[in-house]
Amino acid sequence: MIRTVALAGAAALFVAASAKAQTDPVTEQIQVTATRTPEAIASIPASVTVISGQELRDRNVTDLAGAMALVAGVEAPPGGDAGPASAVPSLLGLHEFDAFLLVVDGVPWGGAFNPSIATLDLTDVERIEVLKGSAPVTYGATSFVGVIQIIHYPAGQAENRVRVGVGTHGEAVGSLSVALPAIGDYQQSLTLEGSSQGFAIDREQVSDGKMLYRGADTDVAGGQLRIDLDLIYERTLPPSPVVRQGNALTTLTPIDANYNPADARIDENEYHGVLGYTHETPIGTWETTASYAISEITDIRGFLRPVLLEDGPQDADSQHQKRRIQDGYFDTHFSANLADGLTLLYGADMLYGLGKQTSINGAYHVPLSGDVVPPPTTLLHVDEINSISDLREFYGQYAQADWKLTPALDLLAGVRLNETSERLNSTHIDGFVAANDLADSNMKTVTRASGLVGATFAAWRDGLDEAILYADYRNSFKPAAIDFGPDFTPLVLNPETAQSYEAGLKGNLLRGALNYDVNAFRVDFKNLVVATTDAEGNAILQNAGGQTLQGVEAEFRYRLVPNLTLSLNGSYHDARFTQYIATEGGSNVNASGNELPLAPQWLGSFGILYEPPSGFYGTVVTSYVGSRYLDLANQAPIGGYETIAATAGFRFDRYDVQLSGTNLSDQRPPVTESEFGDSSYYLLPGRTVLLTVSAKI
Repeated sequence: MIRTVALAGAAALFVAASAKAQTDPVTEQIQVTATRTPEAIASIPASVTVISGQELRDRNVTDLAGAMALVAGVEAPPGGDAGPASAVPSLLGLHEFDAFLLVVDGVPWGGAFNPSIATLDLTDVERIEVLKGSAPVTYGATSFVGVIQIIHYPAGQAENRVRVGVGTHGEAVGSLSVALPAIGDYQQSLTLEGSSQGFAIDREQVSDGKMLYRGADTDVAGGQLRIDLDLIYERTLPPSPVVRQGNALTTLTPIDANYNPADARIDENEYHGVLGYTHETPIGTWETTASYAISEITDIRGFLRPVLLEDGPQDADSQHQKRRIQDGYFDTHFSANLADGLTLLYGADMLYGLGKQTSINGAYHVPLSGDVVPPPTTLLHVDEINSISDLREFYGQYAQADWKLTPALDLLAGVRLNETSERLNSTHIDGFVAANDLADSNMKTVTRASGLVGATFAAWRDGLDEAILYADYRNSFKPAAIDFGPDFTPLVLNPETAQSYEAGLKGNLLRGALNYDVNAFRVDFKNLVVATTDAEGNAILQNAGGQTLQGVEAEFRYRLVPNLTLSLNGSYHDARFTQYIATEGGSNVNASGNELPLAPQWLGSFGILYEPPSGFYGTVVTSYVGSRYLDLANQAPIGGYETIAATAGFRFDRYDVQLSGTNLSDQRPPVTESEFGDSSYYLLPGRTVLLTVSAKI
């Protein structure tokens, strides 16, 4: 598939180079993720990709998987333990749910815990910025292998469109984005979204309702005040992962069987508010952001045990969880131009997280056919009750300088002092023997510096064309994640650390028509958190010794003619344990030198985007994910797969009619391993088709 994609892309580029160059002016792309202040991507010593909101709508992208489809070296297969509305992104070859930072309009989405992907809303998005690698200064102890920032239209601006649609498996969608009338200097806008999505698997469904209100006053004590209010309602019926037996997925279970208890669901209500203030001062621009969110989650599921019989009832474990998460974020910083070409950013921030959960666990029997709905968890014997309370406080003081020494040379350097504190209280109540009850409390505090230094050098410029060399070194730090699983988890794991090196070449060719970015990287990890199992098959998290991620990524975009763009992307990743004796099923596995699970070496994508402002438009995106291993011992290989997504639509003066499809090849490979079910894997969702109609308002 990679060869096919490469040949198709090369042929298209050859034809384009032979044709007349397009005459549209090239717009310099601006980002804010790496620097917190607007800066041209060409000046950033890192790989940064910007995806426009218009492209997302033309490709009918409503989730993170679709948004990342044309970003080199990144995949985000949907699903996972957080449910079918979520995803598990992979950057730099590391397939871990919490290894990247998700940011929405400048605020870490998920706070001090895990990225809250399931509640993400891509309605009325202005653009998405993807920074590969960590952001050890601006976002400190939460970003590790990358930052994905979702940026909505500001208050007073909106797409001003209403949209409805119906699709396969009973899917129905509706959304509204509108700029509300201004009240004096006060600008405001409103986004509403609601959907109900079915799947091939029986009793799998996602229904949600989301509201985003944005307000801004441009004259409050000489500055600008920003207000954001998010209300999110999510109702999910989760699927069952497929069990691995030996070196392959079992063939004893139907691919779309659901073994969850009758009352299974993942329900979440989230309430989120943001206040921001910007003011010009004699010492620079002062910007402050304060955010607070409360999430209330009910999580009820069951998982087959890995030993399956060809007939008769199978053993399964259930969990009935109630979880409440509070997270707060505060940042205040100044940005100042100290001299010609020298900009200084300095400030301080805080992340606060308090998560409390009670998990009532039981066991039940279910036939492999999946034809019988298991009883609800309320009718099962209570085998154990595990509870957890985790308080996290992350503080940071940071400074970053951007110095344009010459028109060709730009230096970026920064340092941050991280001060983190975590207190974990855990209890276990045994449903059989009271003498086995347990209680434990652990605390870990760490003070550690992180930072970066990088440079860009314009080696060649000729009109719109340029070749920019860039290189950087980053030193990163991240407290270990907590998965809020059903088991007794008394330990606070050691923090993860990483040193990364990157060098690349980016710029434009063919009179600005071809945009390119080719880079090589190496990341040396220590204490990566890995999901394994104990002797009883219970899921546990532990620190792995060391890992190395290295590879090459290449991203090309060519404006063939006005409104027609070709995208060709590819990457080679080599993600391995350098030293790690893993505990898996109670036995020791020497994973040293082995590839990380579910980390494909080859990724590729090719896209054709025809996006005129009126009349017919269409897009086709094909993606390839290479072979990988399902297990730590590298004894369970799985082959690569291809997916195709496409849209075809017609724009009238006011209306837009669109037909779209995802995973049109209907591939169903395993894409993510469960951290709750032993040797269990979630499959890629099957083919979906959606018809939508939208109108400008």
